[in-house]
Amino acid sequence: MFIDPSAVETARFIARQLANGALVTLQITFFAQLIVVVMSFVIALMRLSPWRALRWTATVYVEILRGISALVLLFYLFFILPLFGISLSPMVTGILGLGLTFSAYGSEIVRSALSNVSRGQRDAIRALDFDALTAFRRIVLPQALPFMLPPMGNQLVELLKTTSLVSLITLSDLTFSGGQLITTLGQQTLIWSIVLVCYFAMAWPLSWLVRRYEQRVTSWRRGVAA
Repeated sequence: MFIDPSAVETARFIARQLANGALVTLQITFFAQLIVVVMSFVIALMRLSPWRALRWTATVYVEILRGISALVLLFYLFFILPLFGISLSPMVTGILGLGLTFSAYGSEIVRSALSNVSRGQRDAIRALDFDALTAFRRIVLPQALPFMLPPMGNQLVELLKTTSLVSLITLSDLTFSGGQLITTLGQQTLIWSIVLVCYFAMAWPLSWLVRRYEQRVTSWRRGVAA
């Protein structure tokens, strides 16, 4: 069977370009999620703080970022900040913009999970005279994690898919690479079909892990209730 060498070379070129784009997408997802996790805890703890100034600051942070389009925030960071002498690379802009946007939603997940720890547990903490850090690390956080991780996992999947926005600030992620291939080779249907499959291949394992963990959490809750 004769195989056209030019077709093989084209297939390799497509695979190489999309693989590089997928790697950038995964890098953005990973580092943006780090920002999400850190800022979610910081903002959630600020909102639960007894100090009004901290609660007010955290509330303003959440409401502003939840009310701003992620794409417009990326444009602002990339195109407007340089006018004030602050220039960010496309990669840093993508990571920071998506990390801040999703942290506003993540903070509400963390706050809700921490608030689910029963009042009796909090009374026990005070009775045992634990310091705040020890109590949070050894009692509050372990009980809050089962409520926290499933929605955070779902948010991670959504973050992965939302990284396609960074293609609009010239970052060579999977979507941008697909667009460049179409400009170079044509074959729009083929290229976008492959890009769809690539996104699914990256998102499905995360979705599967989230579903498995949700099943375990559901079983644990039923066991506790029984």
